[in-house]
Amino acid sequence: MRTRVLGWRWRRSPLRRRSDVVEAWTVLVVAVLILVGAPLVGAAAAWWAHGEARSVSAERQAERHRVRAEVVGRKGDSLPSVQTGGQHAYRATVRWTEPGEGTRTATARVPGDTRPGEVVDVWFDSRGRIVTPPVDGTGVWQRTLTTGTCAAGGVVVVVLLGHSVVRRVALRRRLAEWEREWARTEPEWTRRDA
Repeated sequence: MRTRVLGWRWRRSPLRRRSDVVEAWTVLVVAVLILVGAPLVGAAAAWWAHGEARSVSAERQAERHRVRAEVVGRKGDSLPSVQTGGQHAYRATVRWTEPGEGTRTATARVPGDTRPGEVVDVWFDSRGRIVTPPVDGTGVWQRTLTTGTCAAGGVVVVVLLGHSVVRRVALRRRLAEWEREWARTEPEWTRRDA
């Protein structure tokens, strides 16, 4: 039966090697980096991403405007596509009235279950091109959480990879030290002359 003694690498012992001490300190540093560093980096990245996403959303909301348009008909050659949220969409001709300019028509993506005669929201940029709607608060928070989680996960991966490299180097040094000491001790044990 095998038992482990906790903290043996920290205690003074003739069996303790320098590589054992390095490995013990590395474990401590890895624990601190994963438990404290990764959440801090994730929070900082999320805070930055939230500010960026809010500014981009506000900028796009300022340059885009919504028009309520009536679906006139579906484009015959349009194949359905998948939009965000898993909804199917297709291209359709829409019509709306602008004050001072009269009735206008354009081709826009509309939800797959929209029928001719229904009213949909169509977004335009400052040049009059049809664009996607600006990101709302939910989209901003999704980007924030995704960025924070990926940043924290990236720190954890980098720390664990660094730890595995240090462990590998420490193991090689430990084996080399044992080999040197065995070369010195082996003749006494086997009773042969060196």
